[in-house]
Amino acid sequence: MKKEIIVITGGPGTGKTTIIEGLIEKGFTCYPEISREVTLEAQRQGIDQLFLTEPLLFSQMLLDGRLKQYQNAIQEESSQVFIDRGVPDVLAYMHFIGDTYPEHFDQSCHDSKYTKVFVLPPWEDIYVSDQARYENFEQAKIIYDHLKETYAKYGYELIEVPIGTVSERIDFIFTHLK
Repeated sequence: MKKEIIVITGGPGTGKTTIIEGLIEKGFTCYPEISREVTLEAQRQGIDQLFLTEPLLFSQMLLDGRLKQYQNAIQEESSQVFIDRGVPDVLAYMHFIGDTYPEHFDQSCHDSKYTKVFVLPPWEDIYVSDQARYENFEQAKIIYDHLKETYAKYGYELIEVPIGTVSERIDFIFTHLK
């Protein structure tokens, strides 16, 4: 049985979580985005935006979590595992803020290879900021560009998922998995 580890990525507020929830409802094995958990935990500890105050610490926590998700996906019984954001997302966000990172971040991207990567484009009609999503829509578009550049750097051919209903987007993903 060939294992497929599939990433759903895109800038903030593009519908990734909604697609993952739709896939879960259909019975697929999915791993959620972890940055919201890290951000909310930091806020409980009195740090409003850990990504902004200590970006390297925040990014290392995300990297550790995403590497763990990758390893867990390899061990899954299911032949397909969908992940809300992959390891290269960490680097793309570091590029967005113009920060540097240790060599092991780069090596982690080489070591964790995904079968396919689907990218969701910026979609202003559904974009909402909240307590864990500090970026505005213009910043979300810039992050999207960094994501595309970063994944391309590691040899991925991104498949852009068109704007549409959740069902249409999931159907599009499955037509590209065959």
